[in-house]
Amino acid sequence: MRVDFHTHIISEDFLNLAEKYGDDRWPVLEKTCSCGANIMIKGNKFREITNHAWDTNERLKDMDKEGIDIQVLSPIPVTFTYWSEAEQGLEMAKFQNDFIASAVNEQPDRFIGLGTVPLQDVDLAIKEMERAITELGLKGLEIGSNVNGKNLDDELLDRFFQAAHEWEVPLFVHPWATLGRERFPRHNFMYMVGMPSETALAAGSIIMSGMLDKYPNLKICFAHGGGSLPYLLPRMDQGWNVWPDIRKTEKPPSHYVRSLYYDSLVYDENNLQFMIDRFGADRIIAGSDYPFLLREVPSGKVVDTLTTLSAEEKENIHGLNALDFLNVDKAQYE
Repeated sequence: MRVDFHTHIISEDFLNLAEKYGDDRWPVLEKTCSCGANIMIKGNKFREITNHAWDTNERLKDMDKEGIDIQVLSPIPVTFTYWSEAEQGLEMAKFQNDFIASAVNEQPDRFIGLGTVPLQDVDLAIKEMERAITELGLKGLEIGSNVNGKNLDDELLDRFFQAAHEWEVPLFVHPWATLGRERFPRHNFMYMVGMPSETALAAGSIIMSGMLDKYPNLKICFAHGGGSLPYLLPRMDQGWNVWPDIRKTEKPPSHYVRSLYYDSLVYDENNLQFMIDRFGADRIIAGSDYPFLLREVPSGKVVDTLTTLSAEEKENIHGLNALDFLNVDKAQYE
């Protein structure tokens, strides 16, 4: 069984909150043809997408062609909109959660859904998390790597993580509003440098905060192989050792990375092997970033090239680790 854990989807009839609220910061979908559209922000093209981002029939064709049994659907990160007023952010989250749930309901054997919540208001976020999981049947949440510049270990977010821990809701952390983004206008560095750096900061914040001691059953997966985290880990350990005054954890950072999950999207077998050595093969989940240009085709392509992995380890990375992370019984797909 092959599961592509990291894929994004958006409704073809995406709501226009820019028009509704007179605020051009909201992402808007402008169709360019039946096969494509631009995501617009402040009247400028933020991202060009194809109909594979909304047309599930095209998506299923690609899955069949690439040997993918199941895709895990999640929102496009620019739609997190944590900067908005809380009730408006909730409106955006509900729309996306309802849409993803409907896509899953149409093809329950091929799709699993992740929802989203307005993290700018923890009370509303917890309420929508409960609705997404218990009423809509989504299997987890995708959240951003920061909330309006606050790292994920900010005390204002603690009750959200406590609820996710108590309700056993898996969380997929995806970079957005990247660190130093004002320095990334050229070369598409936001995607190539900013996102990996941002992911490492998010992961480091959680690891160093003591959250994983406090909430040991918390399930968190980081996009893009954890970004630059695998390579920064020895430096984090050294900082933990030489600055005892900053310690909030019982053990050094390298202990906690093996209680987290990471997608396999690093494109290179040497990098993937390094991740496996650092984190363990049981913590790696195949994911492609479908349907965007930077995606791996097919999902888990590099996993297949590694000669150091057993057939069982490859099977786990390709699918079973994802189902385990999402608390899904694999028997229902057999």
